[in-house]
Amino acid sequence: MHIRDSIAIARQRENETNALQNFLKARIDALHHLISLPEENASQALLNFVTSYIEHVPDFVEALEDITKSAGIYQYTQHFIHIAEDYFIQPPELVTHHSGMHALIDEAYLAHRLMEEVNDRIMMACGVPLSPMDMTLSNIVVHDLLGDDFANQLDLAVHYSIEALFQTDDFLKDTAFQKYVTQHKSQGWRYELDKWPCLAGDSLITLNLTSTIASESYH
Repeated sequence: MHIRDSIAIARQRENETNALQNFLKARIDALHHLISLPEENASQALLNFVTSYIEHVPDFVEALEDITKSAGIYQYTQHFIHIAEDYFIQPPELVTHHSGMHALIDEAYLAHRLMEEVNDRIMMACGVPLSPMDMTLSNIVVHDLLGDDFANQLDLAVHYSIEALFQTDDFLKDTAFQKYVTQHKSQGWRYELDKWPCLAGDSLITLNLTSTIASESYH
């Protein structure tokens, strides 16, 4: 996958420059008080979190491809999956002033926010999300790291992508999609969760309030 290639190149550059590590060290004291870091090795914990956040993008994309192909609904999801990939391959101009792993924070945020918004749209329409992923907490942390002004610009780019994707919701009425929705309403995600990549459970970073309340304070 091209995303993995981009990450591998960026990690090699990071080993030479430590640009991401230096950026995070400069931001750590300015993090919102709701974001709780471990008392020891806070900067390393933040670096590990951001690195994992970036590296989980291709994991999530591949997992989503697998479950939607198995359900026979990939034709309806491939468009936004390709957009998530394109954020890495052909990033928007507003992120081109960063490089290496620092740039990939921006691109990973775009991809994760896109998948979050798709989940939300389908949840509102069908009562069940497209996939068993909840990136709210992680996206809040990265939003704060990027700074409100810049993160809001990225959110706007995601909004435009979402509006283009959901110009029509006819696919929600498709027989295969309805079967997918009904199945997960009745059975949950117990079969998929065994294979689904997990980010939040591996992190030492938490919020001092519930994700819902914290999210409202950031947007």
